[in-house]
Amino acid sequence: MPAASKTASSSSALKEGASAPAFNLPSTEGANIRLSDYKGKKNVVLYFYPKDDTPGCTREACDFRDNLKKIQARDAVILGVSPDSVAAHDKFRDKYKLPFTLLSDESKEMLERYGVWKEKSLYGRKYMGVERTTLIINKKGQISRIFPKVKVEGHWQEVLEALENA
Repeated sequence: MPAASKTASSSSALKEGASAPAFNLPSTEGANIRLSDYKGKKNVVLYFYPKDDTPGCTREACDFRDNLKKIQARDAVILGVSPDSVAAHDKFRDKYKLPFTLLSDESKEMLERYGVWKEKSLYGRKYMGVERTTLIINKKGQISRIFPKVKVEGHWQEVLEALENA
């Protein structure tokens, strides 16, 4: 496979029912978090977002915060991932009292592996950034649902419904 298709191949590799790619990232918990930490124990709501403390990302995080008990009742944890630093995540978490873990992928290796680091366009300017995406990973470590190009409004409800079948 040609090297130019790396991003396309990594995103097409993620399919519902497949094993979720492993990760090990620094977190707001003060230690690295691995996907394997949850295997056999919890479903994982893994949501990728572009940037801390921006309007859409804040709304999405606050919606998850405000409905955390409903999500936890489905035996799930929430992990948010962006390329921001742990220090930026700490400020974001503290400002909005976010009661779940945020993971920092400054190297963008995980973002690329999950196929969410993509070319975007704003006012005709092309740049690389995170495509807002959520995955539900079941207790077996398999992807049970992928939500690409997430629209923030009402997204937490879609996640809650998807957890019924995780």
